[in-house]
Amino acid sequence: QVELQESGGGLVQAGGSLRLSCAASGRAFNDVMGWFRQVPGKEREFVSGIRRRDSTTEYADSVKGRFKVSRDIARNAMDLQMNNLKPEDTGIYYCAARQSVIITTSPATYPYWGQGTQVTVSS
Repeated sequence: QVELQESGGGLVQAGGSLRLSCAASGRAFNDVMGWFRQVPGKEREFVSGIRRRDSTTEYADSVKGRFKVSRDIARNAMDLQMNNLKPEDTGIYYCAARQSVIITTSPATYPYWGQGTQVTVSS
């Protein structure tokens, strides 16, 4: 059984920072982990992903230069440092994982998901 658990969400003012973490249990993923976010009425969108074997990363254009994803092998975890947050970053942030070496941006390609953590950025 694979479980992903997010933590670190909260309320922050525009320009502030938050750090999200995703802890994986049940098996050690040697492939890809990703962050997605969703707001009511919109589709879940890709934020960032990281390939565990070599730490290759990808980012959505909207977060490049502000967000940084990293992995912690010892904790079997993935973190997302979010800086210079904007109100449009508000949403539920989900951790996801897939058994592949390719970082994909489609939520449908990730079979494992956490329950999400709320991030709210006030203007």
